[in-house]
Amino acid sequence: MKVLSLFLILICSVSCQSQTHSKMNENKTNPLLCDPVSGTCEMPVGETSNENIAIKSENKPVKIIYYTDPICSSCWGIEPQLRKLKLEYGDYFEIDYRMGGLLPDWSYNSGGISKPSDVAHHWDEASLYYEMPIDGDVWLEDPLDSSYPSCIAMKSAQIQSKEKAVKFMRILREKLYLEKKNIAKWENIAESAKLAGLDSEKLKKDYEGDAKKLFEEDLKLAKSLGVRGFPTLFFSDGNSNQLTVYGAKPYSAYENALLALYPEARKEKFISKNTLSIFEVYSTLAPKEYAVIQDTSVKDATIILEELYSKGKLNKKTIKNGSLYSVK
Repeated sequence: MKVLSLFLILICSVSCQSQTHSKMNENKTNPLLCDPVSGTCEMPVGETSNENIAIKSENKPVKIIYYTDPICSSCWGIEPQLRKLKLEYGDYFEIDYRMGGLLPDWSYNSGGISKPSDVAHHWDEASLYYEMPIDGDVWLEDPLDSSYPSCIAMKSAQIQSKEKAVKFMRILREKLYLEKKNIAKWENIAESAKLAGLDSEKLKKDYEGDAKKLFEEDLKLAKSLGVRGFPTLFFSDGNSNQLTVYGAKPYSAYENALLALYPEARKEKFISKNTLSIFEVYSTLAPKEYAVIQDTSVKDATIILEELYSKGKLNKKTIKNGSLYSVK
């Protein structure tokens, strides 16, 4: 049964990758023309080598190499699924966050996107599709020239602490998607680092030194693994069994990939009579995240969160395409 499950998922993975490769060969796709339906932000440059690289699981039964980018809207769209996966199966897997360099520069012209201001409406549409708060007006008010600075900053953060680096990327994304902050600017990177509990001075030193080399290594590995878009998650059990989940998918896709590789995993349901307890794990939550984690509708999740907000239990930041709730 396990072999059959692996085979079926691998067929799906290869099919999805092949369709993407074909599309990429036809056009020089703009990296910010993310497709909500396929759930991908596709890479605009180069050929991949698709080498047979073994992914070693080090501390837990399953290792996930997650290729992402701080400005990838589809990656923001799977935050609910990944947060739920960590809560329910966190004892069985580890995630290695790798940076993809989604936007090297603005030398692209496709799908009606040739300059930053063209992205604004596209991001607003992605926000509605994923039901995650995104204000596309950052591309009108303070547009980014590249995602490379935030990618390198993430590698710099990882040198200090892998755990704080995950928090750091979440803060970067909240600044970008909700506060319309240009996270290619050092002042916004430094502020995010401080909020994540990182040493800003060391971050700057590593940013200008070793972090650039680590980012180059991520780009090289991405080419070897055949990464053509984000999010891309490679699941491996360390025994040459490897599955790929490409693009933003429902929660079951990530859960099934994990269980196919490690059927012994047992789900740890997040159940608590205290509705605020989830904020002890994740200090900020969008209604969609709360809904996915608690297996409820976004409508019901919003009602619960609004009630907590009205009672003064939570803070709320509202933008034109949604809200984000946080602990006081």
